[in-house]
Amino acid sequence: MADTLPLPVETRPDGVVVLHLVPNPSKPRGGVVVLDRWLIDSIDACLRHIATLRPKGFVLVSDSERVFVAGADLAEIDALDNPSLHAYLQAGSVAFRRITSLPCPTACVMHKAALGGGLELAMHCEALFGVTPAAGDKGWKIGLPECGLHICPGWGGTVLLPGRIEPATAIAATMHGAPFDAGKTPTGLLQQSLPSAAEALTAAVAWIHAHPRSTPRAEPISICDPEHREHGLAAIPFVRPQASAASGIAVIDAVQVGLKDGFDAAVAREQVHLVDLRHTPEARAKLDAFLKRG
Repeated sequence: MADTLPLPVETRPDGVVVLHLVPNPSKPRGGVVVLDRWLIDSIDACLRHIATLRPKGFVLVSDSERVFVAGADLAEIDALDNPSLHAYLQAGSVAFRRITSLPCPTACVMHKAALGGGLELAMHCEALFGVTPAAGDKGWKIGLPECGLHICPGWGGTVLLPGRIEPATAIAATMHGAPFDAGKTPTGLLQQSLPSAAEALTAAVAWIHAHPRSTPRAEPISICDPEHREHGLAAIPFVRPQASAASGIAVIDAVQVGLKDGFDAAVAREQVHLVDLRHTPEARAKLDAFLKRG
């Protein structure tokens, strides 16, 4: 079975399974990993297989030398009609939640840029490990840039990010589509930042062995968790006045729905907003310019 999987799956002697993300072979994009439907379906198939292995731990990595994941395939998304886009987004949610359903500790190594859906995918893991840009390196970004295109996250980002860092900071950054510099990420986002991907992987595996677990999580770490909810409620008055654009209002709405009704409700609300927002004049202007650049 493993030989026929669409992505490399490595089972280590210690029982930790490593899933490697790779570029779509039919759309190599110069070696950049992009979250298109091929990758979503590949992640889903591989995680269904990994669940049968009863791993001691799970680590998500990317084999791209250029990025962890550059984000979703906006051209592919933009070509879909509304019902098809809803189905596309829901397929991603199902695939990503398979990480949460694994009966073991989960970690992710983000060695370079992790944007939009790439960060949302990573945040379905419990512990995130990064790589510190070397001196003189151009550096890279980690965050949720969707609102910069006047759309919004669609795989839980509005409630996942404030579950890890100071909520008002997270919500404001999401509303403004402002990713963080990899070397200056807010406290709480990364478990640890190491000088290389190899060292980050070693640290991720060590973290897994220090945090054994044999039952699935109910859902990813988010602001919807009972231990984080009060902080989320306290953050809303500070960020609501900043929500002037439709995309910012959508972010606040998704967060408030999540605080009231839970993670799945927040994701569902995000997806409704994303499908609607892409048709607004503001989003169309930004998306058309983005897609024209290729």
